[in-house]
Amino acid sequence: MEMVKDHRNIRHGDRLPCEGYCDQPYVVQTNDGNWLCVMTTGPGPEGDCRQHVAATVSSDQGRTWSQLIDIEPMGPPEASWAMPLKTPSGRVYVFYTYNKDNVQKLPGWASPGRHRVDTLGHLAYKYSDDHGRTWSRQRYYVPMRKMTIDYENGYGGEVMFFWGVGKPIIHGNIVYLGVAKVGDFNSVGFMAESEGVFLKSNNILEELDPGKIHWETLPDGDMGLRSPKGPIADENNVAALSDGSLYATYRTMEGRSGQAYSRDGGYTWEDRQYASYSPGGRWLKHPRAATFVRKCSHGRFILWFHNHGRRWYQDRNPAWIAGGVERDGYIHWSQPEICLYDDNPETRISYPDFIEEDGHYFVTETQKTIARCHRMDGSLLEGMWSQMEDTACTPRRPEPHLTVSGCQPGTKITAGTIPRLEEGRGFALELWLNMRGLGMEGMLCSTLDESNKGIEVRTTIRGTLQLTLSNGEVSLCGETDTGLLRRGAWQHVVLNVDGGSRIMSFVVDGVLCDGGDIRDRGWYRIPKELVDVNGASRLTMGFFKGELGQVNIYDRYLRTYEAVGNYRTGRQST
Repeated sequence: MEMVKDHRNIRHGDRLPCEGYCDQPYVVQTNDGNWLCVMTTGPGPEGDCRQHVAATVSSDQGRTWSQLIDIEPMGPPEASWAMPLKTPSGRVYVFYTYNKDNVQKLPGWASPGRHRVDTLGHLAYKYSDDHGRTWSRQRYYVPMRKMTIDYENGYGGEVMFFWGVGKPIIHGNIVYLGVAKVGDFNSVGFMAESEGVFLKSNNILEELDPGKIHWETLPDGDMGLRSPKGPIADENNVAALSDGSLYATYRTMEGRSGQAYSRDGGYTWEDRQYASYSPGGRWLKHPRAATFVRKCSHGRFILWFHNHGRRWYQDRNPAWIAGGVERDGYIHWSQPEICLYDDNPETRISYPDFIEEDGHYFVTETQKTIARCHRMDGSLLEGMWSQMEDTACTPRRPEPHLTVSGCQPGTKITAGTIPRLEEGRGFALELWLNMRGLGMEGMLCSTLDESNKGIEVRTTIRGTLQLTLSNGEVSLCGETDTGLLRRGAWQHVVLNVDGGSRIMSFVVDGVLCDGGDIRDRGWYRIPKELVDVNGASRLTMGFFKGELGQVNIYDRYLRTYEAVGNYRTGRQST
């Protein structure tokens, strides 16, 4: 069978140039019609003393790029974490952390050997008036107001510890730039404490003399945006709502991302809280990794996160996105979709940027040593947004490969061939069922043969549905979250098997399982050995405490918004 190219696989993206290490590739569209990407790069690993900021230009929407253009020469001193801003005149500014005084030791940091000094110094900026081909020789600095976290560091605030991720935003005639202040370096290690602030300028869009640009540090007071519980609240970025409010998101180390709203231009922020799909709703799970919010030209939003609740830097593959719409001054997020993945589960995909042009959407990302640009599937984004705006159905309903209605125990139906679990392929089982009892084991349907090869759906003593995939030697069992199945009610369940990303997931009554309070995630990684899970040629209906009204089998995995749409449409017709 011919391999299907899956554009979510990052290896199909177009590579950006770098010197070995490459981080935070962010793009602005310049007034000459090209794309300008700035990044942090260098010949050593992250934090190497030769780290610096550079630029590259593309004239073909990210397919090819120019050789690197130095914004700052190779260090030391280190220049890191470039963030670009294009003004209406066409001038491009780039902001970055610059170790101006070439500090090389951190007081109180217990780690032996060389200290990382790429998150301290001054917030510097340069500018380009020729679309990024050349940059000002003079370097300028943003004056950041000191807060308690600065005064309590090992230098008493004489040295500032900070860095930024993401691009500044233009809100009316005001620019906001997010940075994270870092506290003391102690026995806990690197970046043991952090909080978010924003730099605001009300004249950078018109003022041609960089030395006359005005800056404020927000919020008011001696403390920035903090986590609801833990010591980490950093990599904050911001988006503007149509009513003038600001929405900020940032990472924590509690297995969730943080969010905050400001109704007064960033001077004060509503009570700190974890990000949720809707006000007061289910929290979004996210590790200690970048979570980005972007507002699109039509006023809807994209959120990048990793959809699991581990608390450290690992597990950034796959990358998930949700679509957001405004309602009554808040952003409501769709159920998430897999945006990008890599075949190697250890690959860390992060620090994205989203670009719109000619009605198309693009995303850049980095694995720290390779950065790429990808053209996104617009129908995926539209499907997420329509999920939030259309309560009836999806834009286009998928057609099942096989439909079985009136499923009686013991009935056997020819099931056909299940696609191989490889790039671009997969399958889905869709069930309408009515549980008459919970906490009892039973079999709903199965193709397991004598060698134990095939698929099977069962009820469990935990009150969940369990899907088993097996090739006769290797198997995977995954299940829905506890507490979702109910007695005496017709419910809709999609058991999704994505052979490209190698992710098994579950959607119950239009909600993607996230593991609830029991597991740190609701999805499962499919072992690489599981490629062919075709067992018996017939699907056998089993016995369980309940009624199975309909089974649909799809010869591809379903996108989350398709599962949600099928639930909503079926709910209206039942």
